[in-house]
Amino acid sequence: MSRKYIDCRDYPGSTCSVKISADTDAELLEATIEHAVKVHGHQDSPELRTQLSAMFKDEPGSVEPRLAA
Repeated sequence: MSRKYIDCRDYPGSTCSVKISADTDAELLEATIEHAVKVHGHQDSPELRTQLSAMFKDEPGSVEPRLAA
């Protein structure tokens, strides 16, 4: 699994420079929703979650996390 990210600069009309990344889509979505609600004043909704999830990208150069031996 590659690390995913979302960058506010890619959101139409945004002047925010925050980039959020995580190892799973679920973790990234929760952090992204929290940011969108608290910082940008959006309402958490299924539509917002769908829209933001569609903007997730694979982080360049990310590799599978290593498991401890």
